[in-house]
Amino acid sequence: MQINELKINKKKNRKRIGRGGRRGTYSGKGMKGQKARSGIKKDLLFEGGQTSLIDRLKKTRGFKSVHPKKNVVNLKDLENKFKSGEEVNLESLVKVGLVTRKNIKNGVKILGDGKLTKKITVGKGILLSKSAKKVIGKSSK
Repeated sequence: MQINELKINKKKNRKRIGRGGRRGTYSGKGMKGQKARSGIKKDLLFEGGQTSLIDRLKKTRGFKSVHPKKNVVNLKDLENKFKSGEEVNLESLVKVGLVTRKNIKNGVKILGDGKLTKKITVGKGILLSKSAKKVIGKSSK
């Protein structure tokens, strides 16, 4: 068999769509409308003027924010549960039962409600309100 005796099956050209001209009057864009025009820049969340899905979810019952609230601990709770000289950190708050282990990942904030007569130190990972910072600062001196 010689090279010139080989039979070659020609491949059929595939149809190129969306090029305009004879291959379809609308070039794969359908009929009229905003998306058939040139230079379309439409917001992905736009729903033709009706309230978008994201805005509707906010109004439905039981909407939950993606930013969970911090666990709140008051100074009066620290006064009752901790001894003088102890350190208040996430583990010790779980140990005394002021915060659950499940909710500790949301964080803890100490608020200035109540009086504090004991000297305590606050560990890392705990936020303080301005009033609580003032009271704890006075008690540690």
